[in-house]
Amino acid sequence: MGFLKHFFHNVFREETAPMEPDAYDRIPRIEMESHLSVARYASFTLTDAIRPSFDLNVVPEEGYRFDHYRDEASRVSIPVLMGSVSKERLFEAFLDLLEPLGPTVDVVLESSHGRNMRGHDDLYREQIDTPVLKSFLYDYEDLLLNDGCTGIAILDPETPMEVQFDEHKLLIVYAEHPAPFESIFAEHGVPRKERLRFLTETEHIHSSRAHHADAFRSLCTTLGIDAD
Repeated sequence: MGFLKHFFHNVFREETAPMEPDAYDRIPRIEMESHLSVARYASFTLTDAIRPSFDLNVVPEEGYRFDHYRDEASRVSIPVLMGSVSKERLFEAFLDLLEPLGPTVDVVLESSHGRNMRGHDDLYREQIDTPVLKSFLYDYEDLLLNDGCTGIAILDPETPMEVQFDEHKLLIVYAEHPAPFESIFAEHGVPRKERLRFLTETEHIHSSRAHHADAFRSLCTTLGIDAD
């Protein structure tokens, strides 16, 4: 196994329109190491969870855009806000986006640890006080920010509203009335950009380490979720 195959096998995983076989091995080692070490693009800083493709088809930038999710079964169209926030403000922006969901929420933890790009597992916890949840999440800030195999979704149990902090460290909001969430993006200085592209729309690289899997299991225990 070449250096890059070994490196990706143990630390990173590729996703979306993968390069042709052995393409990474053809990239000089020093160039790939240099690429993976870059976290800052202009004024935008990535977390350790994800890196763009080597050819930078999408350059990371801050902003959010408006879209719609259509449920084909019910034929209902739900407004969606997708946001990319620089690392320095990302976690606080995520926590602030939980406020419109109300005092009690449901939680879904998403894990792709050990799944080798074959989807992820969803683990549920119903009915937890939002302030209590926030206090727990502060203890796992490193996991939520820097693990490319961990995602979390927070849902309003009474109204169809949801905030996702996904594996790519994007903030995704589903809400019939998105104005309160748009205001929160604005408060954090995140501009609306209708032509914004995200790393998920092209090849990209996830990062996860052994201690993240341990921390994920610990978070499950803290939230009273059976990780098995």
